[in-house]
Amino acid sequence: MAKWSQLMFQDAASPIMAQLISFHDHAMLVLTLVTSIVGMALISLAMNKLSCRTMLEAQQIETVWTILPAVVLQFLALPSLRLLYLMDEISNPSLTVKAVGHQWYWTYQYSDFDKLTFDSYMTPTNELSSGEFRLLEVDNRMIVPMNVEVRVLTTSSDVIHAWTIPALGVKMDAVPGRLNQMGFLINRPGVFYGQCSEICGANHSFMPIALESINYQAFLNWASTNTN
Repeated sequence: MAKWSQLMFQDAASPIMAQLISFHDHAMLVLTLVTSIVGMALISLAMNKLSCRTMLEAQQIETVWTILPAVVLQFLALPSLRLLYLMDEISNPSLTVKAVGHQWYWTYQYSDFDKLTFDSYMTPTNELSSGEFRLLEVDNRMIVPMNVEVRVLTTSSDVIHAWTIPALGVKMDAVPGRLNQMGFLINRPGVFYGQCSEICGANHSFMPIALESINYQAFLNWASTNTN
C-alpha cells in the first residue's frame, strides 16, 4: 500500500514487480552516468575558449560519441525486452478469473468454480470500518491464493476500463468485445489495491480494485463456501 508523500514504488508483491523495480534502479543508474558525462562535456566545451584543436577537430571523439550511445541503449533494451516477454508469458495457470468492467464497478467470475460470480462496488465513505481506505475499499474483494499462478481475463460491458494493481506490476485494458489476458503470482499474503486506469466516465475515480491474497487451503474453503 502506498504511503502519503511516497516517491518510490510500493513494496513488490510478485516476482515480476520485483524485477520491474530492479530494472528501474538499473535504468536510473545508467541515466545518472549519462547525465554526468554529458554535463562534464558541456562544461569542458564552455570553458574551451576555442583554443584546443583536440576539442574542435577530433575524429576519435566523434566516433566514440556515435558508438557509445548505441552500446548504452543495449544495456537498457535487453533487460527491458526480457521483462516484456516475461510479463506476457502465461505458462500453466492454476486459477482463471474473469474481470468484467462496468460503469463503475467490477464483476469477477471464477471459471474453475460453478456459480462463483460476484460484483465488487466501492464502499461508501460513511460505511468504512476502522483501518479501511477511503475510495479504495470494496464490498467484495477478489480472493486469490498466494504462490499460485493466476490468469486474469479482462473485458468490458460498456466502455474501455483498465484492471490495474501497482504492487503486482499488472495493468491490462478491459475492452468491449475483446478478451485480454494477463498472469501474476503473489508471493505473500495481504490486501492489494488498485484503480481503473482508463478515463471511463464521471465516476472513473470511484472504481477501485481490492485483491486479497490468502493461503491455498483457505482459498479452497472460501470458494466452496461461496459456491454452495
